[in-house]
Amino acid sequence: MNLEGRRESTNYEDRRGMSGGMKLGLGGGMSGIIIILLMSLLGGGQCSLDPSMLNSVIEGAGSQQVGNQEFSAEEEELAKFSRQILAGTEDVWTEIFQQEGLGKYEPPKLVLYSGSTSTGCGQGQSAMGPFYCSADQSLYIDLSFFLSMKQQLGADGDFAYAYVIAHEVGHHVEYLTGRLGQVHQAMSQYGQNSAKANALSVRLELLADFYAGVWAHHDNKLFGSIEDGDLQEAINCAQKIGDDYLQKKARGTAVPESFTHGTSAQRMKWLKLGLQTGDINRGTTFEVPDYQL
Repeated sequence: MNLEGRRESTNYEDRRGMSGGMKLGLGGGMSGIIIILLMSLLGGGQCSLDPSMLNSVIEGAGSQQVGNQEFSAEEEELAKFSRQILAGTEDVWTEIFQQEGLGKYEPPKLVLYSGSTSTGCGQGQSAMGPFYCSADQSLYIDLSFFLSMKQQLGADGDFAYAYVIAHEVGHHVEYLTGRLGQVHQAMSQYGQNSAKANALSVRLELLADFYAGVWAHHDNKLFGSIEDGDLQEAINCAQKIGDDYLQKKARGTAVPESFTHGTSAQRMKWLKLGLQTGDINRGTTFEVPDYQL
């Protein structure tokens, strides 16, 4: 991506090195990407993990204590990059909300942390991957996740990383428009990890993918940020974090009724639709039948 001269958001909190606990080792045995399939946003934006799956991927993983420390140039560059992408989402969604008559856009806070941190949705852990908490309207990222994307799954590139951030901001857009709360309420009625609740989660996640594409469309129009190869990076990332791909990688088979984020094909479809149209009114993941997802 071309981010030269782009501003950095000041709406962030840097907690890196402030907590002790597990941090994904750059060469450790834990795949942060595989953890994504365990994450479903339930009740108040809190992440919910399947303990049995979590234990299976944590076994043998490297860990280290995090204290006051200096960070590598690579991690500092990722921190700056994250602030620049957040700034881009602020600019784009402020404009879209105004144009669509959605009121004032109130941006989420970005919290960078190491290992674990407290959130409005409970204790956040690196193993959750990046996540959004509606209770405090913040998105949380342990930057080692991006290095795991590269090393564990080959989902590399700055636009792939931007897609991850923009997806979490997409959940914030869902929160501001009321969709997130409505869906969480319906999911809680069906029961956590039930097939019906999972099906609603898939539609919510695909909508966040679509919103990530909408952001990229408008960010490029405003700033000329997309370069050759960027789109392929994002599409490759979407393909490799589909539930079917991750489940097959983790245990050799896929169980569709357990999907919470959508298949690779679905995630790529809705991301591309947002990228191509830039029209938030095309985000119809809750209106179309299952076969059109």
